[in-house]
Amino acid sequence: MVELKTRASIDAMYEAGQVVARTLTAVREAADVGVSLLELDEVARDVLRQAGAGSPFLGYRPSFAPTPFPAVICASVNDAIVHGIPTGRRLRDGDLVSIDCGARLGGWVGDSAISFTVGRARPADVRLIETAERALAAGIAAAVPGNRIGDIAHAIGTVCRTGGYGIPDGFGGHGIGRHMHEDPGVPNEGRPGRGLRLRAGMAIAIEPMLIASGHDDWHASPDGWTLKTNDGSRAAHTEHTVAITEDGPRVLTERR
Repeated sequence: MVELKTRASIDAMYEAGQVVARTLTAVREAADVGVSLLELDEVARDVLRQAGAGSPFLGYRPSFAPTPFPAVICASVNDAIVHGIPTGRRLRDGDLVSIDCGARLGGWVGDSAISFTVGRARPADVRLIETAERALAAGIAAAVPGNRIGDIAHAIGTVCRTGGYGIPDGFGGHGIGRHMHEDPGVPNEGRPGRGLRLRAGMAIAIEPMLIASGHDDWHASPDGWTLKTNDGSRAAHTEHTVAITEDGPRVLTERR
């Protein structure tokens, strides 16, 4: 069931989304060669704590997971696509890092992700991240009343495939509101004009995931959470929480 949010509810979601935005900005600023992923998680915890916000990630346990998620961010490095568990691993020069974070504030949830490099960036990684951001922008632009979920999926997939990148099979965005994962699902590839029609008041998380090699295959790591590329190629992940309004898409997790 898809819940349509009121203007007041969307404003409240924006407040949660801004906590997420501040958290991601702080984590990115703290990320440097020699910094551990656990230290980045502590940075995120501090921002959430100062905002009086909770984490929808911490303790989350979907049906596929062997254990509850133990952190407030997902930290995925190099060949890790999404859902990476922060560990004591220290960042190295040239690492490609994807950070996914959520916040719960006033009963509403925001969810967003960024990818960036640490130290000297590989040109191929820069291009991968830039394409992921363009795919996200294309998906957001298609999130208008009267369009369908397939229009968002097609916009994302076209940018990814045109760039020569793979799209992890079976993963994409989702509805969001009182809970982190709600209806509808938002695929990263699809046919235009298909799927649920978009209406003002819907809120969705749009999140392209790209694999550098152009292949779509992935596998779960032994921790049961981290998804990695089968061929060891690098991956990027970007995400925004977006409200569909009569005035166009409103990005609730915009970073200033």
